[in-house]
Amino acid sequence: MEIHPTAVIGPGAELGKDVKIGAFAYIEGKVKIGDGCVIGPHVTILNYTTLGDRCRVHAGAVLGDLPQDLAYREAESYVRIGDDCVIRENVTIHRGTQAGSVTEVGNGCLLMAQSHLAHNVKLGNQVIVANGALLAGYVEVGDRAFISGNCLVHQFTRVGRLAMMSGASAVQKDVLPFCITRSVSPNTIMGLNVVGLRRAGFTASDRRMLKQALLVLYTSGLNVSQATDKLEREFDSELVQELCQFIRESKRGICKFFKRSGGGEGDGDME
Repeated sequence: MEIHPTAVIGPGAELGKDVKIGAFAYIEGKVKIGDGCVIGPHVTILNYTTLGDRCRVHAGAVLGDLPQDLAYREAESYVRIGDDCVIRENVTIHRGTQAGSVTEVGNGCLLMAQSHLAHNVKLGNQVIVANGALLAGYVEVGDRAFISGNCLVHQFTRVGRLAMMSGASAVQKDVLPFCITRSVSPNTIMGLNVVGLRRAGFTASDRRMLKQALLVLYTSGLNVSQATDKLEREFDSELVQELCQFIRESKRGICKFFKRSGGGEGDGDME
C-alpha cells in the first residue's frame, strides 16, 4: 500500500490490498476501496462510497457528495462503483436521495473528464460516459452504452443497451437499445448503432432483423403500442423482443426517428 503523506484518511476507512493514494486526497471514514485501486491527487471520496477492485480515480474527482435535490433530508444513502472502472479528472458522482438508495456504476465503466452522475443514476457494465456529459437523477443506462461528449440526459430517462448518444445530443425520452441519437438534436434517433453492434459481435443477420423492427416501429403508420404488438407477434428474435420489452417499460415515451438522405448502414441509417 502506498499513501502519500499529505493524504487524509478518515478513521474506519477500509482500504484493500495494494491501494495507492496520491497527494492531498481526502477519504472519509465510511468508505470502502477495493484491492489494487489507484486514487489520484486531490481526489475526494466521501462517506458511504464503495469502490470495487482495480479502479483508477484521477485528479480532482469527487465521489459520494450529497445529492443536488431539494427533497434530500440528510438520509444515509450510497454510491457503489464496480470493478475495473476508470474515473477521470473532475468527475462528480452524487449519493442517492432517499434513505438506503444508491447511485450505482457497473463493472468496467469509463467516466471521462468532467462528466456528472446525479443521485440515483444507474449505469450498467462497460458503459462509457464522455467528457462533459450530464446525467440527471434516476437515469438508467444499459450495458455497453456510449454517451458522447456534452450530452444531456433528463431525469428518469433510460438509455438502452448498446445505444449510442452522439455528441451534444439531449434526451427527455428513452433511447432504444441498439440505436444511435442524432448530434445536437433533442429526443431523436437516426437508426441503429451499427459500429457498436459489430464490435459487440452481432451478425449482419442480427442487424437486419433489428432494422426491420425499427422500420415497423417508425415507418409502418402504426402507433407505438400497435407497432410493438406487431413486433411481438411476428418477430421471434430475442433482440427484437428485448426492444419490445424496453418500449413496454418506458414511462417517458421513446425517441422519434430522424430520416436523413444519403445514409448507409455504417452511419446508423436504417436503409
